[in-house]
Amino acid sequence: MTSSTTPSEANCVRGVPRASRSEIERAITLLFQPGDVVEVRIPKTRAGVISGYFDSFSAMAAAITEADAKYRAGGVYYVLNRTDRALLGRAYNRLKEYAEHTTSDGNIRCRRWLPVDLDPVRPAGISSSDDEHEAALARGRTIAREMVSEWGEPILADSGNGAHLLYTIDLPNDEDALRLVTGALGELDKRYSDDLVKVDVTCANAARIWKAYGTVARKGDSISGRPHRISRILEVPLDKP
Repeated sequence: MTSSTTPSEANCVRGVPRASRSEIERAITLLFQPGDVVEVRIPKTRAGVISGYFDSFSAMAAAITEADAKYRAGGVYYVLNRTDRALLGRAYNRLKEYAEHTTSDGNIRCRRWLPVDLDPVRPAGISSSDDEHEAALARGRTIAREMVSEWGEPILADSGNGAHLLYTIDLPNDEDALRLVTGALGELDKRYSDDLVKVDVTCANAARIWKAYGTVARKGDSISGRPHRISRILEVPLDKP
């Protein structure tokens, strides 16, 4: 049904995990198409919001890898959906500190992904425990299996604290698409959220930022039982390279 490329147990890295350049590069090639413009964004750093726009996959991978080590922020993110090429003029194939402007919903040309974020229930500002982490991944696999006849096969990814599902779509960036995605996330919330794992229903906007896979998820301090982990793509549908 799907090809597993990285065992989930490899994601729980003790000590001080470091970003994986190979995973960063692999994720970029899976999520984006040649010619795409992608904003990379790192909020809440000591240098304000870090942002830059890339149409070079190699430059983007290098910038993400370097920024993850340099800023050691809570997370490094990118905008999943196709972005207006004019925004390259803000910071061309580089990251800029104290960015004043980032991608808005109106800057998105079309929607290519329906993103599902499954977050284990826990106090704010801390990493998930191993049990919470595994519960979210298990819930992601359940949704993928039970929704396959309706939505097809998603990419399954580890956010570092929970699980992500990414379903391919092809929709314009308009109000009808927003209602469709909002409704889809709401339906998943009704079916699959509980006291252990929640479906994040706030991910419907077109310019939603998403974890850059291969980077480190840093919520709070990395302590025994609640470590920082590397985010990564776990399973890819067989019809994808």
